[in-house]
Amino acid sequence: MGICFLIHLYYVLGVHLKLAQYPINDLPTADRKPISVIVCARNEKPNLEKYLPSLFEQDYPQFEVVVVNDRSWDGTVDLLEALEKKYNNLKVVHVAEGNKFIAGKKFAVTMGIKAASHEWLVFTDADCEPASNNWLKGMQQPTDDDTEIVLGYSPYFKRKSLLNVLIRFETFFTAVNYLSFAIKGMPYMGVGRNMAYKKTLFFKNKGFAAHMHIPSGDDDLFVNANARPDNTIIQIHKEAQVWSEPKTSFFEYLRQKKRHIGAGKFYKPKHKLILSAQIAIQFCFYALVIGLAILPNTRFIAAGIFLLSLIIRSFVYPKLLKRLNYGELRWWFPILDIILMAFLVFNAILSIFVKKVQWK
Repeated sequence: MGICFLIHLYYVLGVHLKLAQYPINDLPTADRKPISVIVCARNEKPNLEKYLPSLFEQDYPQFEVVVVNDRSWDGTVDLLEALEKKYNNLKVVHVAEGNKFIAGKKFAVTMGIKAASHEWLVFTDADCEPASNNWLKGMQQPTDDDTEIVLGYSPYFKRKSLLNVLIRFETFFTAVNYLSFAIKGMPYMGVGRNMAYKKTLFFKNKGFAAHMHIPSGDDDLFVNANARPDNTIIQIHKEAQVWSEPKTSFFEYLRQKKRHIGAGKFYKPKHKLILSAQIAIQFCFYALVIGLAILPNTRFIAAGIFLLSLIIRSFVYPKLLKRLNYGELRWWFPILDIILMAFLVFNAILSIFVKKVQWK
């Protein structure tokens, strides 16, 4: 239990604390190079109607929005045709029907990148809304031309349900992990709801060719393969975040997490080792706390170590919850931490038996 405690503290104080202490600079006032915003949509008419106009309200001098319609049949085509007449910087790409187009979202993303007019690409989804009209200022190409990838942050909208609390807390820890490791010099993933990279980087490394057969991973697997300490930075300014619609059904959420786990199997070996060890150590720590608390001779030791762990983590994660726009959850942190651990174990077991995943 002591060994698990010390390793667990490494992730808390050696990794996640870096994000809690990370300086958040003001957004750039000078706009640099033009931007292509890429959105892929499959039967997303209600979300496009609701959220797409917010992209055109960005306070940025030169940008285009490339929407890839991936074989929708819900009226998306008619909506996009109407929006094209309204916004002259909207470019629509249609994926035609046919058996050759079975690669899902990665094919749609590739089509969008090919159609993009500019070198710097910013990605988001149809069900996402920028936190402000300064989003593109925060996600624009940095002054350092060696930077090829910017990892943004995308919280979920708050809804009144226990599922929504679980989704937001799980998303919080996922974000804390990938953002903290990026600061530490080991970027391993990003989220397609809010990220950016160079078009030349995509084609130089043959895009998604290495994992085109995997339904998911258009965001995290690409970052895992191409991100380096010297070419990747993070952006967590509140005005540069993108809010997203959470799942409302537990089974839809499980399907989403199944896709994510499927992509994680193809991470680089060192990333899989570190991330697997993180979950395993945390699970063992909780299991040993419970097991030793039952025994009369060790219950006070177990309670003491658990209390010490809780106190240390309470100085880190509530601050991060507030920093990442989930401040109201910080009061429930200890309980949610245990619930999340149980869910991750359940989801890992479920993924063994459920094999088929797809995009839309």
